[in-house]
Amino acid sequence: MNIIESESNTPMKTVSASIGHLLLDMGKITDKDAERILKFQKEKSMRFGEAAIALGFVTMEDINHALSYQFEYPYLSPDKTSFSHDLIAAFDPFSKQVETLRSLRTQLMLRWFERGYKAIAISSAREADGSSQLASNLAVVFSQLGERTLLIDANLRNPTQHKLFKLSNNLGLSDILAGRASTDVVVRIASLLNLSILTSGTVPPNPQELLNKEPFDKLIEHFSSQFDVIIIDTSPILSSSDAQIVSRKVGGVLITTQLNKTVLKDTEEAVTACRSLGIEVQLAVNES
Repeated sequence: MNIIESESNTPMKTVSASIGHLLLDMGKITDKDAERILKFQKEKSMRFGEAAIALGFVTMEDINHALSYQFEYPYLSPDKTSFSHDLIAAFDPFSKQVETLRSLRTQLMLRWFERGYKAIAISSAREADGSSQLASNLAVVFSQLGERTLLIDANLRNPTQHKLFKLSNNLGLSDILAGRASTDVVVRIASLLNLSILTSGTVPPNPQELLNKEPFDKLIEHFSSQFDVIIIDTSPILSSSDAQIVSRKVGGVLITTQLNKTVLKDTEEAVTACRSLGIEVQLAVNES
């Protein structure tokens, strides 16, 4: 499988790369800056990062960002405009909200992925319950764990993931299922190391039929051999049967709700609809 790279200017280093090399690759310092820092570092018996800050060449945020690559836990600087700031796990990985996401990640690892499953659908009862944002942020935190993660936008009616990651959506899932594209259209998000995305593609007139046919099953089987975790964003459960179709094929669904916003009756109806088809249901409450 060929994978397109996005954000290719971002450093792709291992833990062996020095802070100095990373800062150079990130464009935070020049070769001349590095020479001055190294001299100052030697004179003051300081670490490279401390010397760079003392001389005013970088900020603590720059150092933290470089460290995230050194320890293979990448996140994005707040001034990075190539992604939506709804991707809080990518921009603010040490916040309380993201700590909650990591807790959910742990629960899914124990309750779902460690049981041999590779994919899970993410949905909600209605629109505006935050399922697409949850799917994208979950994909980010799984990738930060070192899991080879694929985020698939299977909401073929009102897709969102290409907007969150600011990607082209000319070709994607629907085009693969219709035989108009290959898996080459999967995009690797290089700045987040282990994350790849398959956007929804062309909005089709027959989303249910596309998702319900054998090519979708074969596609998931193919990706399961390439990735450790597959997160599938789907349409709201009570709006169409798309989510149930996808969830039944992968075995389970995570239904997200918004605290003080989601109607309990809607959630109960969505859970009942899924369980009646033998779909295993997990629930997540978004408190933001």
